[in-house]
Amino acid sequence: MTSRLASLRSRLKDYQHRLDNEPVEVLSVEGRLTRMVGLTLEAVGFHAAIGSRCEIETQGGQTIEAEIVGFSGETLYLMPTGDTRGLIPNARVRPLQSDSQIPVGPELLGRVIDGAGKPLDGKGPLKTKSKMPLHGEAINPLERSPVRQHLDVGVQAINSLLSVGRGQRMGLFAGSGVGKSVLLGMMTKFTEADVIVVGLIGERGREVKEFIEDILGTEGLERAVVVASPADHSPLMRLHGAMLATSVAEYFRDQGQQVLLLMDSLTRYAQAQREIALAIGEPPATKGYPPSVFSLLPKLVERAGNGPEGGGAITAIYTVLTEGDDQQDPIADAARAILDGHIVLSRRLAEMGQYPAIDVEASISRVMPQIVTPEHLQQALNFKQISSTYRQNQDLINIGAYAMGTDAKIDEAIALYPSLQELVKQGMNEAVNWQQSLSNLLRTMQQPVVRRNELSPINVN
Repeated sequence: MTSRLASLRSRLKDYQHRLDNEPVEVLSVEGRLTRMVGLTLEAVGFHAAIGSRCEIETQGGQTIEAEIVGFSGETLYLMPTGDTRGLIPNARVRPLQSDSQIPVGPELLGRVIDGAGKPLDGKGPLKTKSKMPLHGEAINPLERSPVRQHLDVGVQAINSLLSVGRGQRMGLFAGSGVGKSVLLGMMTKFTEADVIVVGLIGERGREVKEFIEDILGTEGLERAVVVASPADHSPLMRLHGAMLATSVAEYFRDQGQQVLLLMDSLTRYAQAQREIALAIGEPPATKGYPPSVFSLLPKLVERAGNGPEGGGAITAIYTVLTEGDDQQDPIADAARAILDGHIVLSRRLAEMGQYPAIDVEASISRVMPQIVTPEHLQQALNFKQISSTYRQNQDLINIGAYAMGTDAKIDEAIALYPSLQELVKQGMNEAVNWQQSLSNLLRTMQQPVVRRNELSPINVN
């Protein structure tokens, strides 16, 4: 009996030594690929949570990464992050243990990365020391500091008439070919911010390099991080590109810095989610958009904004594509409801040669009353009223049917309209700071034309 106990102790000691000193091969659960339709993959044989990542073996022994986006019974729906060539029936599917983490740090400044956080600029690997989860969370609204300070964006029409505050979320509504990218470039170069994060989501690949070289420029790139996920990337990568850009902005905000987040475009983000949702069987609700699209939009937008009192802020500008200049597009309508204001670019003004083609009457900044002086606000409202008066009577004026002296407000609009047009015009390489913008507005609106006290205030909300 004693010898048997000694033998058992010796064997246990040997096993303990092997466990402590030899690598242990961890068993992993594997499933198999059962179906592929379009970009949707179906797998069985294992359990994993929504948002988890998996790798799938190809015929050539390589692996393709995918993310779990849904399930039905024992079947898991996966969406690949890249090319699916080489996949075969019953291919091995292995869940990955790590969560979706993205590299962050000051080393990202001046770099161009894709939706997976991999460098695109040929400048070598990213040498970041920190990581953050891709799916961030919005700050408790009661812990946010309110928007109380203006932000100088270097564009006179916005500074003077549609003032933007630090931590505000604005929408830039535009159709194709009306100067949206140029206006974004002006704001990128001229805005007073410590860090600029640019998300190019679902755009043409040609436009990515043009934006970086021609619009952003070498000087602008030095304080910027560009996340590019062009139209030829998978819908999952386009979705990740928008979330990654937001996570990078959150990192710099948490360091106490002032961040400008420019995302082009929120519409492409919504379309990527639509592709994923429809592929896994979610029914369309509004003009082909499933309900999940309208729940994801506020989750992304609410991650931007001010941090806790005394900390940094993310001022976000989201472009919204209005197909056929339709302002009632479902994504445009949803964006207006969740953003803190919108800037509308007009095709009619662009055709008249007015750049930036901002339709001041159709645009609004909801935080402007809290960040400007009462005089500044009143003069901006007067601008809108005079401009609106002129446009309502423009046909009569152009054909000579209006007789001067008939209406004092129309007379004033005719006299001031050329000056109003000059106020909103600006060259793409010309910066106009906050003080200069305000001085030009006051000088334009205080011209002694007629009695200005007859103008009634306009409700900006």
